[in-house]
Amino acid sequence: MLKFVSKPFTQLTIKELHDLFVLRSEVFVVEQDCIYQDIDGKDPKGVHILGLDRKKELVAYARVLPKGESYCSFVSIGRLVVSKTQRGKKYGHDLLKKGIEEAIKLDVTSSIKISAQTHLVSFYNSHGFIVDGESYLEDGIPHIAMTFKP
Repeated sequence: MLKFVSKPFTQLTIKELHDLFVLRSEVFVVEQDCIYQDIDGKDPKGVHILGLDRKKELVAYARVLPKGESYCSFVSIGRLVVSKTQRGKKYGHDLLKKGIEEAIKLDVTSSIKISAQTHLVSFYNSHGFIVDGESYLEDGIPHIAMTFKP
């Protein structure tokens, strides 16, 4: 079981910030072999969800952004990631549930929009997200927009 801690950017410690950038780079840049600009200027505006294991090490992470930051009319959840060594334990499901909870806290009236990797559509469907448009390439990886109405 993971312990989730949610913090705005200004409350992250230097170590937490370092660890979340390491985890995001390990998975999105190295594992997925995708060269892209991970530090996109949106982190200071987000709520950061840290999934900590029993040793208090970061093994899961997500970023929730307020309406207008990624999408004009939607709150968004992104950078959802679980360490490769911790997959298969349902942590992604727990992390997404926490992301939805934090998104609703940010704006109870807005729907949530994500840019999902297409191979994860059924995962997001299982949490109430529905496909909203056609597939597209984002950083060389097939993605699709999905929305969730609280």
